[in-house]
Amino acid sequence: MTGTAVLLLHDDGEVRHLWQQGLLQAGFSSIEATGAHSVVRDLSASTPSLFVCGDCLGDDSPSFGVMRHVRELYPRMPIIFVATHSSEERAILALRAGANDYIAHASQVEELAVAVARLLNRSDPVHDKSVSHFDDAEDNPDCHMVGDSASMQRIKSFLARVAAADSNVLITGETGTGKDLAAQFIHQASPRRSKPLVCINCAAIPDSLIESELFGYERGAFTGAHCKTAGQLEHANGGTVFLDEVGEMSPFGQAKILRVIEGKEINRLGARSAIRLNVRFVAATNQNLEKLITENRFRQDLFFRLNIIGVHLPSLRDRKEDLPDLFNHYIAEMNRRFGRSVAGLTENALHYLLEYNWPGNIRELRNLLEAIFVNLPPEGITHIDLPAEFCRKLTERGSPPAGERELLLSALLCTKWNKSKAAKQLHWSRMTLYRKIAKYRLVA
Repeated sequence: MTGTAVLLLHDDGEVRHLWQQGLLQAGFSSIEATGAHSVVRDLSASTPSLFVCGDCLGDDSPSFGVMRHVRELYPRMPIIFVATHSSEERAILALRAGANDYIAHASQVEELAVAVARLLNRSDPVHDKSVSHFDDAEDNPDCHMVGDSASMQRIKSFLARVAAADSNVLITGETGTGKDLAAQFIHQASPRRSKPLVCINCAAIPDSLIESELFGYERGAFTGAHCKTAGQLEHANGGTVFLDEVGEMSPFGQAKILRVIEGKEINRLGARSAIRLNVRFVAATNQNLEKLITENRFRQDLFFRLNIIGVHLPSLRDRKEDLPDLFNHYIAEMNRRFGRSVAGLTENALHYLLEYNWPGNIRELRNLLEAIFVNLPPEGITHIDLPAEFCRKLTERGSPPAGERELLLSALLCTKWNKSKAAKQLHWSRMTLYRKIAKYRLVA
């Protein structure tokens, strides 16, 4: 890796020298930025592969502004932020400014070198934008979150920044919006991706089993404890714990999890000593936790511990632009599963499905396609192939006629964004079509 240049920004010359020596030993050459005001010029002149930004001048640091500017000009440039005084608040600010990784203190040179190596192994030089950040599609968390609508692009961009922060995360959204996929995305794009992601269904563990399931137990701790057994939290050490349906957790379970988050250690049942725990917590819920707090059904202190970074996933009815991509994705999945070669949806079927509001979101969409495949559809899925139960729901809900935005979107999708054909189908002039596209902010 010798010759891979890293641009260093810090106002202390001794710190820069310390970084240079540490990076050189790891096989990286480095360049000193002449100052915060000239970083962009230095990037253009030397074309480094990565930018390390120190927390210059403390609370009045221009570092966050510099990182935002670099991120705008070089979206693929890996950025590492190195704090002077580490705090969760500072980590979040760095994350929002565009940092890919966060180092707690300037003296952690070995950790800095590891972060540089990790980011450069899965990132490309600043001017090469043709290759994914991940070497294999199976390791790319982005491939699991389908959709290129403006809202999904924002979500995926935000999740990529969240992944680097290593703070606890609370994911909210309606049932079926893909909160588990978002948790996988965060883990797989994070520095913890080589360690386990342990998923815990908070609604499925009774109070009587919480301690043994989460913390494990020693031999003889209780009747039936025939051997020492590690709990789920211990299995996750170094990695990520996903608390699914955290709003369903009992008060007893909430107290136990809060103690782990605060103390960063666990005690197996029957053990005399504690086990240090290094995990990141990602929680998900479809409930309004703040409302549950007012009803004394959820602990406010646990909420604040989990909600360091909040992520809200949009419902499917708010991103109908993604429906064709979602259908294609799951039809391909069903083809592999059932050994079929179904080509896709006909225009009539797509138009019919675009009018539906999908209260069950992506889960409902996937279940619908599975039901269609069980009935062995022909090469293309038409509206006739839709299950009778689904059609009955449409009728019972009194699904209103599609609004103007839905009609426009349907016409554009059915004509593959041929604006002349879409205008003709809608009986509009092309100028009217363009005005409506701008009004509803639709993008191909």
